[in-house]
Amino acid sequence: MRAALIVLVAAAPAFAQDAGVQRQLLQRQQSTDAFDLQLRQSQDALRAAPGDRPALEERQRSESQRLDNLSEQQLRDVKTDARAQPQLRPYELQKADIERAPFRGPVVEVPPKPAPPPAKLAPALRGVLDPPLEPAR
Repeated sequence: MRAALIVLVAAAPAFAQDAGVQRQLLQRQQSTDAFDLQLRQSQDALRAAPGDRPALEERQRSESQRLDNLSEQQLRDVKTDARAQPQLRPYELQKADIERAPFRGPVVEVPPKPAPPPAKLAPALRGVLDPPLEPAR
């Protein structure tokens, strides 16, 4: 009985650490998803017509708020008690990842516009308009 109690006390910090690690993994994935959403929204804004911008900005604001709310909910749901089963942690991370999937989109690279060619410079007409230089005497 005493050995089981010692093992349980020794294992409790490991369970808490797993929850801490899970929270950090979740936060890292959430920040990556937030960056992906922001990048996709920036690319959509570049392609949008000026008349469509107000509706686009409202939709993007709504998407960002929904992702923030989901992220906060997922962080609250991370089980931190020692009785949480560690074998369920990968399932919880996978479930959180699936919940955030609608906010991810394909990242489409916007091709850069080539710079316009430099203007051609007219050759300097030195001596034609200026008086000729006289040699020093």
